[in-house]
Amino acid sequence: MSQVYEGYERQYCELSANLSRKCNSAAALPEGEKRKQEVSGLQAGLDDADVLIRKMDLEARSLQPSVKATLLAKLREYKSDLSKLKREVKKLTVPNSNQPAHGELLGSGVAGMHEASANQRDRLTMSNERLDQSTDRLRETRRAALETEELGILILGDLHHQRETLLHSHTKVCCPHVSTTCLIALSVLR
Repeated sequence: MSQVYEGYERQYCELSANLSRKCNSAAALPEGEKRKQEVSGLQAGLDDADVLIRKMDLEARSLQPSVKATLLAKLREYKSDLSKLKREVKKLTVPNSNQPAHGELLGSGVAGMHEASANQRDRLTMSNERLDQSTDRLRETRRAALETEELGILILGDLHHQRETLLHSHTKVCCPHVSTTCLIALSVLR
């Protein structure tokens, strides 16, 4: 994996976690100037996260196809997470006329956060399982390659032995006594 991509990814993960914390703290604030400042700071952070995702996308597309596929899959997850954050920030910008409803939204936000965490855990588990399956397939492929190599070595040894036998037979047939005998026999027949 590219070190540049890893650097962007690390920055994005830190920024995303920071934005998520700020979003939760801004949701707890009463409506007013302080909350508006927090929301504008969140929107600036979301813009930075967008830029990082675009940079990761460009970097991932420039890598080898084998690495590129896994990085683009990760990138889709990051884009999905960023979309969720954008929706949460958008909810913060809508004026809240119902204070009890605000408490319910906050409660569902915490539940949603736990659900998102569970979803991420499930995705991580699935990714680990796929990685284990890929590792097993690689081991099996390596074992088959080693068996094929051993078989090739045996075949080459047999071919070498057969070549030696053929060369030995050829020298016996083509020795000088046989060739002169053949010439005499041919001249007698004429």
